[in-house]
Amino acid sequence: MRDTSGTGLILGIESSCDETAAAVVRAGSVVLSNVVASQMSLHANYGGVVPELASREHLRNIVPVVREAMAQAGVGFDDLDAVAVTEGPGLAGALLVGITYAKALAYGLGKPLIGVNHLEGHIHAVLMEARQRSEVAMELPLLALVVSGGHTHLYLAQQSEAGAWSYRNVGRTVDDAAGEAYDKVAKLLGLGYPGGPWLDALAGRGNPRAVTFNFAQIKPRPHREGISMPNKKAPVSTSRPGFDFSFSGIKTAVLRYVETHHMRQSVEARRRAIAVMGDAKPDIEAVGELCDAQTLDLIASFQYAVVGNLLRQSFAAAETFGARGVVVSGGVAANSELRRRFQAEADRRGLPIAFPSLALSTDNAAMIAAAAWPKFLAGDFASEDLAATPQLRLGQT
Repeated sequence: MRDTSGTGLILGIESSCDETAAAVVRAGSVVLSNVVASQMSLHANYGGVVPELASREHLRNIVPVVREAMAQAGVGFDDLDAVAVTEGPGLAGALLVGITYAKALAYGLGKPLIGVNHLEGHIHAVLMEARQRSEVAMELPLLALVVSGGHTHLYLAQQSEAGAWSYRNVGRTVDDAAGEAYDKVAKLLGLGYPGGPWLDALAGRGNPRAVTFNFAQIKPRPHREGISMPNKKAPVSTSRPGFDFSFSGIKTAVLRYVETHHMRQSVEARRRAIAVMGDAKPDIEAVGELCDAQTLDLIASFQYAVVGNLLRQSFAAAETFGARGVVVSGGVAANSELRRRFQAEADRRGLPIAFPSLALSTDNAAMIAAAAWPKFLAGDFASEDLAATPQLRLGQT
């Protein structure tokens, strides 16, 4: 165990996708600053994240974002105990910008460098805020759902007596992530990017049982452990229960519904109308007026089905593995229906459940600094050859 007589200050840096972020967090619990430079408006023009553009924007933003985080925290670089950075998963070029900067900064300051898994960061965003509220820690093990535009994973999380966290991946998407399905369906319906906030805001105006969507049972299949690398053999685990997800089917079902119900013309009219509104985010009332009842029912039914599938798989896994609490994190954790239905199910089962604040649901650096704190205490530092690992996995399968 490392001597913690220092400041306890860790600078976190996150650049895994399209957000350049930096934050200063004390002892994994107190957020002194949390700065995020969003590229959302840039990528909205393309209906999704363009990796090359993301990397270029990270290069432009990384220095001023870190400076702003340090200034807001009111601390100097010499006050830091360590520098933490996302090493994966994510876009290779985007990750490389953050890692290169963090390595150079840590080396120049003579401070330890800590590599953090982006998915672990999302889990620790929730745990950190629970500590900030001085809540009694939930009993372990925890069932953690990480659900976003790039990930839909279920983890069984444990903490050793020494403080180190360990994770077992007990479910994951076999194709599209839930947030990706939201984005694609929103695009299919002529709505903006990212799709999640639009569909969530509009779903309450439709009938969630108007269209029936079914999810096929996914058979358990072998999963490779550690780092997923194309054309490379890795140890395979076959003893795995069936709590995987699949969201490509419901995306296809929405497409077929649009085609068979002759909605193409209204979709294109809505797309053009929203484009005319300009770069500023259109008002939800204005967009709602562009959606007829059939479209609103389709949106409500899609969201009802997706949230229902996430709920069933998560709580079934929690029951199977004897989880004492549930943690939901990631961008889709901001979804209002998901929060409401998960909270109701947790209450029904008598299980504690925790969500991140809306500010910490999406990608940020405070979660990276928070996840780095147990590693700092354990002296788990990155070597000088730390590299971007786009397909980095968390825990064992």
